[in-house]
Amino acid sequence: MSEFKRVEPIDSTPFKAPATQNVQGWERIGSLAGGVVMVGRGLRRGGLFGLVQVALGGVALARGITGHSSAKSFLEQGRRDLDKARAKIERTGEELKSLKTNAEAATHTATVTGNDSLKSPEAGV
Repeated sequence: MSEFKRVEPIDSTPFKAPATQNVQGWERIGSLAGGVVMVGRGLRRGGLFGLVQVALGGVALARGITGHSSAKSFLEQGRRDLDKARAKIERTGEELKSLKTNAEAATHTATVTGNDSLKSPEAGV
């Protein structure tokens, strides 16, 4: 039988664009509703704080309309990186366990003669 190596998917390539929508369902509806409310309050309030509120509302509206959030993409990428690191650590741990098991098995069959080959080498050498 032949052994197959585990194939991991490639997240992105130069020829494949990342998914454009990462906000769906109620999250998207909430962004739209929150954006409308914030823009309305900001316009009624006026001044510098009103302008900030209009800007934040506009960002929420854009998030709801396009269905894409750059901040969410950034956080999801970080989570994927952590998952990959965890998988590598777990694989390394399994390899270390098997090395330890093999070393213990090898030492059980070894015998100790009490001779140090550096201090008293074999006569025929």
